[in-house]
Amino acid sequence: MKKKWFLMLTVISMVLFLWGCGSSSSNKGAGGETEVLDGGAGENATELSYWTFVELHGKHFEKMLTKWNEANPDRQIKLNVTVMPYDDMHNKLSIALQTGTGAPDIADIELGKFPDFLAGTPQLEPLNDVIDPYRDTIVKSRLDLYSKDGVNYGAPTHVGATVAFYNTEILKEAGVDYTTIKTWDDFKKAGIQVYEKTGKYMATADTSALWQSSMMLAQQGADLTDDNGKPKVNSPEMIKGLTVLKDLQDNNVISTIAGGQPDTEEAYGEFNSGNYATAFMPLWMMSRYTNYMPDLAGKIALAPLPVMEEGMPRSLGGGGTGTVVTKTAKDVQLAKEFVAFAKLSKDANIEIWNTLGFDPVNMDIWNMKEVTHNPDNEFVKYFVNNPFDVLNEIKDEIRLIKSTSASPTINNVLCTVTLNEIFEDGRDITEALNDAQAQIEQELQ
Repeated sequence: MKKKWFLMLTVISMVLFLWGCGSSSSNKGAGGETEVLDGGAGENATELSYWTFVELHGKHFEKMLTKWNEANPDRQIKLNVTVMPYDDMHNKLSIALQTGTGAPDIADIELGKFPDFLAGTPQLEPLNDVIDPYRDTIVKSRLDLYSKDGVNYGAPTHVGATVAFYNTEILKEAGVDYTTIKTWDDFKKAGIQVYEKTGKYMATADTSALWQSSMMLAQQGADLTDDNGKPKVNSPEMIKGLTVLKDLQDNNVISTIAGGQPDTEEAYGEFNSGNYATAFMPLWMMSRYTNYMPDLAGKIALAPLPVMEEGMPRSLGGGGTGTVVTKTAKDVQLAKEFVAFAKLSKDANIEIWNTLGFDPVNMDIWNMKEVTHNPDNEFVKYFVNNPFDVLNEIKDEIRLIKSTSASPTINNVLCTVTLNEIFEDGRDITEALNDAQAQIEQELQ
């Protein structure tokens, strides 16, 4: 059964190259672009390989490698970083782990794919011993995402708190104040006004991703699966959530977009041109704005999500990447300790914010004003308001949509068939979801 996952689609649509670094060499390898980082290491350094599907992750590891080598002169590392397209990397990694040949020492595995790598006996090293020193400072739910039977197999990258990204220039032209938008009724009124006065859409109607569907479920306390991990995509909450979104589309408040969701190369151009006023996305979307939508600098404000009724939770954790160490790593303990240092340490969490624009899994960082409100930080400079002011407002409202073994199938069906039927073809929501439920159950048999 062919399974595809929708998250991080930008890496499918682009040719990825690792960001330039000081002392490095480059060559083609493992189906992608490989960068050899020495991080100031000496001749006796251990060479480790690292596969990722996001170029910015390589940039972060470059900074942490230098810090590691400075702090560990007797255990220095050189890192061979290979960046590949999303599907290519996960497929190659799966085959390498199944055959026991050709796997990297360290790899990133995206949240939607992670359950596949935990099936049966995971060919990944347990990370509990290297996570334990940081455990009290890390958001537990993010560790749980990459765990099985109480064993941690992946180190998280971010919280991924979902917020609304508002284009204040468009809203100002239409006479709309984003700070007054609390509910979907408020959002609808604002969107009708924006369309009437500017001819532009308030937001997207996503067809190739579940960001919006998930946020509608989360605010109702619901999920895509039940307590046993079984699919329930035709639940009353899912029907209600999509009905709200379809009503917005019918009133010219939201509209489908090239690429099917905000995090695609095609959509970046649409947003950069000012054709849509809002994106509902996790905080890591900030790096997409700074890297791919330069014309919007100084125009984008962050705010909590609208909800059906005030008092509902206004955010959820979206997306994620767990960094793992494989069973075939040449120096398992060294690789594990480096991963924990590069992803979970205080310095790592500060750099994850500074370099990637991600909300750190160590919430202590959220209150470090010298870090979060640094006027020289590119993300602080780019956005109208400070991201951490919004994060601290919603920190107790960030819900979670589970990732289970059924998740890849659920997302494949909904994001290639069902959402297109609803938002492109106008099919009845309940009928479309009932058919999706039946198809998912059949594929999972």
